Amino acid sequence: MRKPRVGFFLLAPATFRKIGEGTARGSYVQRKDAEARQMVETASASLEVIFPGIIYETDDVRRAIREFVQAEVDCVLVSHLSWAHDFALNRFLRDMPPVPVLYAWRMRESVSLGDTHDEDEFCEYLCCGGLVGALEGSGDAARYARPMFEMASGTWPELLARLEHFANAARARAQLKESRVGLLASYNEIMWSTYVDPYSVFMRVGPELNFLSVAELCDQIAAVPEDEVRAKAEELSRRYPMRPEVDGEKFIASVRATMGMERQAAAHRSDLLVLNDVDSILFEKVGLRPGFYPTDESVKTVVVPEGDVGAGLAAYMLRLLAGGHVHFIEPFHVDLPSDTFEGGHAGPNDYTCPGGQTQIAPDVRFAKTKYRYAGAPFAWHVFPSGLHTMVHLSQHNDRFVMAVGLVESLPQQPHLATYCHGWFRPVGTTCRELFDKLMRIGVTQHYVLTAGDVTEAALDLGHLLGFECHRL
Repeated sequence: MRKPRVGFFLLAPATFRKIGEGTARGSYVQRKDAEARQMVETASASLEVIFPGIIYETDDVRRAIREFVQAEVDCVLVSHLSWAHDFALNRFLRDMPPVPVLYAWRMRESVSLGDTHDEDEFCEYLCCGGLVGALEGSGDAARYARPMFEMASGTWPELLARLEHFANAARARAQLKESRVGLLASYNEIMWSTYVDPYSVFMRVGPELNFLSVAELCDQIAAVPEDEVRAKAEELSRRYPMRPEVDGEKFIASVRATMGMERQAAAHRSDLLVLNDVDSILFEKVGLRPGFYPTDESVKTVVVPEGDVGAGLAAYMLRLLAGGHVHFIEPFHVDLPSDTFEGGHAGPNDYTCPGGQTQIAPDVRFAKTKYRYAGAPFAWHVFPSGLHTMVHLSQHNDRFVMAVGLVESLPQQPHLATYCHGWFRPVGTTCRELFDKLMRIGVTQHYVLTAGDVTEAALDLGHLLGFECHRL
């Protein structure tokens, strides 16, 4: 979770530079230097700012673009410090390589001017003219129609808050382009709506998609040293209560399989592992579905179940945006009197979130099957209470569709056997409206959650990637 890397492209006119020299508040250049310095200093608390100096001349534009490209900025903030000559913005719009841009008009908290016959007041009048530059430049922006170009207005604290969301999304976009997804081992043949095009994943979202085999997983499982498996099992049993019906041999087998799966992902440098854990081949060869991801805090790969690459990408995006725990659910049913819904999912789910409840319990859904480790235990988790961002992602023909909303996770006692689960109330809408809207969009049953409100950054990321985005 490095800081987002943001280029500051702050525009001012060379013809104003000497105005105000010798006045009480200094020259135009002195005032704008102070303003730019304040913007950079306050932004640097949350962002890595690349500031090549105020843009006055053509050479300044060329130097700024070189510095932005060399620094590999995630995005650029463009703002007029007052009116400015139009050539500078035009050169930037034409020559800057494709990168997310936030074009921002900075509003002053207040403006109080005296008689501008006075040089000091006249200089201040010119310094207040950012609106003039922003309006003039908006016409240039419309002509060039650059992709990934957003506009914003507000006071500096408001713009900085907006920039932080935008830059967070831009950083995630850059990281997605360097990421790898492992699909183990195939799409889910009983859930066709979860299918995505691997070529589109790379071209439109960013990650490279690799297909991993169950045969290799079996080799990785067999290679995990016995002493490491038993040490990990003992650690888990000390940390979490274990239900009395758990079979000790099957517990060891589930821990070993999980460690093998994590090592396979690491061997392929997979940032995201999409496990088709309802594939019969997995059960026939491994005998269970791995139940204790993540086995250690050093495991950085995001793992999701049911071969759903779209939902997996949503989970990985939320990890990039928020940096915390990510949970995988499908809504089960709605309770109309309380206007709440219950949701959760079987298979791998991050059970290590400290605000939740976890115990080691049998996977009763498969307890009566013929597979070798039928009923092997897993980390049974109830999601923590509090505000959560909920995201869906799937593909409709040639476009990806993202839906983003907020839910409140309510206190809940474990009761849905085999499923990590929670009880939720939609924020700002009703259950009826929420699910009616989702059905009309055309989605799947899979959603991902992370604690807190990152809806703005998630929607920004979707827009930067060219998704069809819906706010729930």
